[in-house]
Amino acid sequence: MPQHTTQDIEPLEAISLHAFAHLTKGAPAPYWLFAGVCAAWGITAHRAELDLVTVSENATFLLLLDGRPEGVVRVSQPGYVGGPEAVVSEMAWLNALHEVEGVRLINPVPTVRGTFVTRIRDRNGVGWTVVSTKFVEGTVLEDLDDPSAHYFTIGQWAAKFHAQSRCWTPPHGFRRFSWDIGDMVGTAPRWGRWETAALSGSERALCERALDRALRVVHAYPRNRRTWGLVHADLRPSNIIRGDGGELTVIDFDDAGYSWFLYDYASSLSFVEHKPYAPALAKAWKRGYESVAGPLGEQELQVMSALSMIRRLQMLGWTTSHREDALPDGLAGEQASGTVLCARRYLTDAQWLLR
Repeated sequence: MPQHTTQDIEPLEAISLHAFAHLTKGAPAPYWLFAGVCAAWGITAHRAELDLVTVSENATFLLLLDGRPEGVVRVSQPGYVGGPEAVVSEMAWLNALHEVEGVRLINPVPTVRGTFVTRIRDRNGVGWTVVSTKFVEGTVLEDLDDPSAHYFTIGQWAAKFHAQSRCWTPPHGFRRFSWDIGDMVGTAPRWGRWETAALSGSERALCERALDRALRVVHAYPRNRRTWGLVHADLRPSNIIRGDGGELTVIDFDDAGYSWFLYDYASSLSFVEHKPYAPALAKAWKRGYESVAGPLGEQELQVMSALSMIRRLQMLGWTTSHREDALPDGLAGEQASGTVLCARRYLTDAQWLLR
């Protein structure tokens, strides 16, 4: 199996993005951040604006120069996913993936010092890890009514990422966390417990039965170099941009870590498994993946489906610890009822999304 370093992750309460809690979408960044970004990237302040895009695991800002979008600045929670060393490792893998033929990825922008990661201190002396990437023109796939036409490509690219991961040797000091079962739906998961969501007793029991069935499938799956490695872990519509010419670009590698390769299938359906178009997404992803990696066997199909059920519960837990505006309008409110629907369908037919 690939060698890698993981570490305990601090609870969200200890590393919250409280410094940005008062900001709404489009609001200007705090001055300490604006000034720090200008200094780190050699930007003339009077030409620049730095406006909030969203607050999720990180705070993301749009960088404008002379009124035109030029970049995206991401501010990581202090200590989250291992701190600066883990973000440096994220950038190392992203840069390595640029060598994979036939994929389009976000481009990180180096600071004036030549590094891709910097630390900016706020007025309380807290150091925030900050990276910047080039702005990508286009439409985020989550803004489409049905993004299924693009999932063949997403499946292909996932297979290419996995092939690279299996043979890539990370640099010395490479540190990324894992997406194991405990990190997703354990007693202290990384993003919150799904059990605390607004479910009735019968709904919670239904979800527990679905989770138990999915866990039995995953626990029986071998973990080796062929099945487990470094994955993007969030290839969902919000992290894919379609350009005006139809070309796709993958963004946002901050969830990248070690897991089952087929977890990339599960994460590609995040938050939308209950939508009518979800089976079309799932089937297109499978066709694309198989066009690169070869046919998936029955065990792989069972594992994909089980991980999708687990991911759905994981992301229901995510909604208990995140702002509603981190998702498109109305989607956060659909998660509890949609998860119950997915659990019911999974118990009836584990591969319902692939039918």
